[in-house]
Amino acid sequence: MEIQIGVIGAGSCDSEIDSLAEEVGREIAKRGAYLLCGGMEGVMEAACRGCKKEGGKTVGILPGSSAKQANPYVDIAIVTDMGHARNAIIAASCDAAIAVGGEYGTLSEIALSIKNGKPAIRLCSKWDIEGTIPAHSAKEAVDMVFKKIN
Repeated sequence: MEIQIGVIGAGSCDSEIDSLAEEVGREIAKRGAYLLCGGMEGVMEAACRGCKKEGGKTVGILPGSSAKQANPYVDIAIVTDMGHARNAIIAASCDAAIAVGGEYGTLSEIALSIKNGKPAIRLCSKWDIEGTIPAHSAKEAVDMVFKKIN
């Protein structure tokens, strides 16, 4: 089975976070892993865009009731109709999570990832959360995932 890396972050972001998330997506694709995310805009869309630019595969776990809500870079849209509760599915399904910036929904995904025993890497995060691993670049974040799960 292929490695599934969760990319978590806010549904809206500035250009710096957008570029960083896109680079995370590219690095995931270069390593042959699947990108798993919430499937919407912001960090999720930027990461999916980067992954697709490198020929990677993306999965969006959507909060609503329609696959049409997915950003245009999602290959597989999983409709949950669960709102923020879908964060539990993302945290349980990924082998590791990379938080790129983020807001309060991201905090829940970080906590659930750690609770599920998954490595949680934080990149450009305003929070220093016990149990997370800081990274200083997209490449370092993805490299850390592979070091932690192998």
